[in-house]
Amino acid sequence: MVDVLMQIDGRPANAADLGHFVLSNYGAFTSMQVEDGAVRGLDLHLARLEVEAADLFGVAVPKALLRERMRQAVGGRSGRFSLRVNLFSDAISLRAPDAVVQPRILTTLSAPASPLTTPLRLQAQVYAREAPHLKHAATFGLTRARRQGMQSGFDDALFVDGEGRISEGSIWNIGFVQGETAVWPEAPMLAGTGQTLLQRGMADFGLSSETRPVHLSDLASFDAAFICNSATPACAVAAIDGHAFPPGEAVIARLIDAWRSNPCQTI
Repeated sequence: MVDVLMQIDGRPANAADLGHFVLSNYGAFTSMQVEDGAVRGLDLHLARLEVEAADLFGVAVPKALLRERMRQAVGGRSGRFSLRVNLFSDAISLRAPDAVVQPRILTTLSAPASPLTTPLRLQAQVYAREAPHLKHAATFGLTRARRQGMQSGFDDALFVDGEGRISEGSIWNIGFVQGETAVWPEAPMLAGTGQTLLQRGMADFGLSSETRPVHLSDLASFDAAFICNSATPACAVAAIDGHAFPPGEAVIARLIDAWRSNPCQTI
């Protein structure tokens, strides 16, 4: 197992480097699972970082530089790891937020994340992330929502708006199964890399995909539900509040196969 290894701009991170990062949550990131120096959906992670940099800092980070920093983080190691890439800048603060600057790159290499396999019981909570199209570093609300859900006897939190329209979960996307179709909620949310990988591979396994508004009042019309993110290809949802879903083992297996059909891309 690898220790947690942190680098900023390709060099080992020290306390001085991390000072601003610790004191400010203005920034964004992406997280991925590395398998022998390659990543499923690497192109999606790079595209996400490109959008985040332009949106938050006004200057894009060249993809070649991002890949170089990621390779430096992995350091030629074989095996499986988690890799998180953060973008931040010590030129931007609450007192001086107006700088336009190429962000610094913090990489964190750690032990691989284990995919979720036990069906989840979700608590619906009225909540929406700020700037939901970005995977930003302001995670207070997400942690609080998960904590409240677990303290109420659930496994996690599912976000809905005031009208009961479903968007996303704390650290994952949710999908619903209706016959041979995976239905994704239409709402302000983060386009997940795991979600996109599933969408890319579904057709080869007899599944179609569509996006439309999904409300809590619609739950009875679905045959199953699942969550997905970069570490979990697909995990069944056992229940949302008091509504229980069938186990759906067969469709979960097909979804995992669809995810696996995406080749790993070398960093």
